[in-house]
Amino acid sequence: MARRTRLDRELVRRGLVRSREQAGEAIVGGRVRVAGRPATKPATVVDDMTPIVIVAGDDPGYVSRGAHKLLAALSAFGGNAASQQAAGGGGVGRLWVAGRRCLDAGASTGGFTDLLLRHDAAEVVAVDVGYGQLAWQLRNDPRVTVLERTNVRFLTAEAIGGPVDLVVADLSFISLRLVLPALRACARPAADFVVLVKPQFEVGRADLGPGGVVRDVALHARAVWDVAQAAAELSLGVRGVVASPLPGPAGNVEYLLWLVGDAPPMPPPRLTEAIAAAIAAGPAGGRAASAPNADLASNAAPVSGTGSVPTVDSVSTACPGSDSEPSTERDEGRR
Repeated sequence: MARRTRLDRELVRRGLVRSREQAGEAIVGGRVRVAGRPATKPATVVDDMTPIVIVAGDDPGYVSRGAHKLLAALSAFGGNAASQQAAGGGGVGRLWVAGRRCLDAGASTGGFTDLLLRHDAAEVVAVDVGYGQLAWQLRNDPRVTVLERTNVRFLTAEAIGGPVDLVVADLSFISLRLVLPALRACARPAADFVVLVKPQFEVGRADLGPGGVVRDVALHARAVWDVAQAAAELSLGVRGVVASPLPGPAGNVEYLLWLVGDAPPMPPPRLTEAIAAAIAAGPAGGRAASAPNADLASNAAPVSGTGSVPTVDSVSTACPGSDSEPSTERDEGRR
């Protein structure tokens, strides 16, 4: 009987790539063919007899690997500008970038900024607490406004020249729950937000494993749920969640949460299912089935207006385990 496993693991086993991280980059970059067809998800299940090749393709030359994280969100949630506008903008339909004024919170070297410009953003305000990190070509792009030595937690719309249409955030050493109020105040009422949820900065210190890595998928679920709850209190409704295909060098799995301003919160059952599917389809998918049966209610408040939270048991049983659809300071040098 043929052995079945995740595509990213099979690529490593066959020696086609050096690591699952490199496998994720190749898959998201559209360079992997499974039985002659393009593969789009690292969690796709294949067997050890399936023909798999990596094509050369064109190297997009992003300034950092962080661009591939945001690309995963745009691929999962996005569409072209015409279809977005026909659907009524960010409040309805799909996520888009073209023609929009954007804020990159925690820009670092500029992976997210680079990707936004390549998707025809009208302007990107790149903000970071550090100094001198943004790539030279982005710093000199007339569409980019650079704000350095700036703590995103205290950012205002006035400081960035007015509200933006789209906020993207890759922040470290701080919980998104502390930063979301400032980001919300910098955006238009119906703006879109794509924020990178990093469980290692959302759970308590006591829940961190060796090396600061959060390996328990129950804690992953709680981290995403808690950020969604904080967003709901700011009238930001969840429209989607997807795992980043690229874990950090230390092994931490991260999740991209799509939020829309002035949108109702996602109903708890749907949110629970969306989180479970994202975990199952992401780099931590192999751990989903072993999540402990523990109630999150003691550690997470309900989303405003709902009155319930997902339990780890519900997240575990909902996870299909395979190919499911559904910083101010920087850590690990991602972007």
